[in-house]
Amino acid sequence: MKLTLDVENTVTRRDGKLHLDPFEKENSLVMVGILTDQGDETIVSFDHAECSSPDQESFDLVQMLLDEATVLIAHNAAHDLAWMWESGFKYDGPVFDTMLVEYVIQRGQKQPLSLEACAERYELEVQKQDTLKKYMADGVSIRDIPYNELCDYLAADLHATQQLADKLNLYLNTQEGSGLMDTVLLTNCVCKTLTRIYCNGFKVDRAALEEVTEQFTAEKEQIEAELQRDIKELMGDTPINLNSPEQLSQVIFSRKLKDKKTWPDRFDQFMPIGLFRQTVNAHTSIVFKTKVRQCKDCSGAGRKRVRKKDGSLGKAVRICQTCEGEGVLYDDTRDVAGLKFNAPSAKWVSANGFGCSKGNLEHLEGVARSKQMKRAEAFLLKVRRLSALDSYLSSFCGGIATFTKPDDILHVRLVQQMTSTGRLASREPNLQNMPRGGTFPVKRVFVSRWEGGQIMEADFAQLEFRVAAFLSQDGVAIEEVSTGFDVHSYTAQVITDAGQPTDRQTAKAHTFAPLYGATGFGRSPAEAEYYEHFTQKYKGIANWHARLATEALTTKKIRTPSGREFSFPDVVRKRGGSVSYFTQIKNYPVQSFATADIVPLVLLQLEQALLDSGLRSLIVNTVHDSFVLDIHPEEFGQVMRVIKQVSDQMTDRINMAFNIDLNVPMLLEAKAGPNWLETVDVE
Repeated sequence: MKLTLDVENTVTRRDGKLHLDPFEKENSLVMVGILTDQGDETIVSFDHAECSSPDQESFDLVQMLLDEATVLIAHNAAHDLAWMWESGFKYDGPVFDTMLVEYVIQRGQKQPLSLEACAERYELEVQKQDTLKKYMADGVSIRDIPYNELCDYLAADLHATQQLADKLNLYLNTQEGSGLMDTVLLTNCVCKTLTRIYCNGFKVDRAALEEVTEQFTAEKEQIEAELQRDIKELMGDTPINLNSPEQLSQVIFSRKLKDKKTWPDRFDQFMPIGLFRQTVNAHTSIVFKTKVRQCKDCSGAGRKRVRKKDGSLGKAVRICQTCEGEGVLYDDTRDVAGLKFNAPSAKWVSANGFGCSKGNLEHLEGVARSKQMKRAEAFLLKVRRLSALDSYLSSFCGGIATFTKPDDILHVRLVQQMTSTGRLASREPNLQNMPRGGTFPVKRVFVSRWEGGQIMEADFAQLEFRVAAFLSQDGVAIEEVSTGFDVHSYTAQVITDAGQPTDRQTAKAHTFAPLYGATGFGRSPAEAEYYEHFTQKYKGIANWHARLATEALTTKKIRTPSGREFSFPDVVRKRGGSVSYFTQIKNYPVQSFATADIVPLVLLQLEQALLDSGLRSLIVNTVHDSFVLDIHPEEFGQVMRVIKQVSDQMTDRINMAFNIDLNVPMLLEAKAGPNWLETVDVE
């Protein structure tokens, strides 16, 4: 029997965030709605203001229906499953998540996935109601919405979800859609595992979190003070707010816009470099260092009393027009202000002058480094670090503090439908955005829930490069993977030999960038030389990229070995011979097959192996190409045996699941320690 499920629960608002989860102390399960494939509708109240407390009979009725289900249909099944499991219900059968299925069918062409949007797109007979929106906007709790209205709302959602499931199943059984069936099945299986990880949660050391927050705050204040001193030297007395993109652009490029409104419209990102330079010179002025002086007209007050017609001073006070209310004037000197960089192309043009994104700043750092512009390099590095610290304090420290529950457990919500490639993302907070490597201090706050327990991270060695080697069948790449060649050291050597000394760690950022569509354009000369060297060294990958472009042009889509597809309906061959969307065309197959197919497949295998072994140790997170486990102190050796077993069987598992012959070795490496940061390699 196919069952369609939907739940209604209360919501808590705290720290400006909505908490919809079952782990929030004040939240409760209000209603459960179930619709059978025969049209039988069951709605059970568990915490509605108009109903008495639920009895065992109500609970047993819902559980009986779950026991009889051959598949459970839901829209955003992770939410419904988490609430059902945490409320004591049991279900471990197949799920069909209409939200995730629609996501797969969209083939990377992201459209809204809400039930309301899907109902409208598929022209369902039952349209999504907006009852909850109206009441929640008025501050009414879910449990206080009139009983009959909430029942009608829940019933409408059940019927809309069931109709949507029918439409999606119909499409998956057509010639066009049948190729996606394996991806749909994998996606729905992974949904349950991710929900269990969400329910497991990750233990947070609040004292360590406070220490890290204080360290970041102190570093931020120090850098801000240093930057203000730097700005004084670069700009004279002109005050600069580094949070203003326009003012930061003036500091870096020493140019001020003449007409901000018309500025962006004067550029075409493909315009010749000579014309670009002429346009910049014509529509900007040079920024000079300034000296400040007090405004004589208002004596520094910024405001003036208005004179009457008879010449006497009246009571009315107006802003001084001379200094525009500032009380001071800034006189230009003859010294050009700022760092005097030139934007390399029209692609850098932004509404505020020139873009100062992380990537752009990294490029300028490389230019400064190659030209021995030490002051400029140091300034740009500090600007980037300040931006990073702002993100660390708000997204990580603040996010962890906001969403960690009173029992010190953080339930990170892992989602499958956010990225174009199928790569997992996370919310509340987004731990996927943590800087790579083993030095990020925030990882120190995550510890084992057990006294004497350890945190283990098992990650794939160079997963995406190995996947690219397999997909392209590049002989050089396959040989390097097989022999353990240190590609990062090689990258560092190429860039160093080209005139820009660097080390292995710094070079890592460039080693595999061409896999994801990055080119040497906008890089320092030495870095650009490596990007050109990459295409010469890995000719098989370059040829594969060309074949992908042809596939996209011919079929308007590309397909990976798993059956996952990505649509490019508007792809065209440009006049210069290149292909539009080429970055995505090169990136999607590697990232999706690696982290949307292989990683989830192995995650399922790892979870099942832990369950089969009867262990208490838990998977508590997955980030890109790694799994994070909370290891019970008595189970370390057993978990290591599980990891080895999964690693040994991985290739066979991948071959069987995707019907391929994987001729590139895959490897899981483990490290463990008292927290997520202080881990060491484990043999």
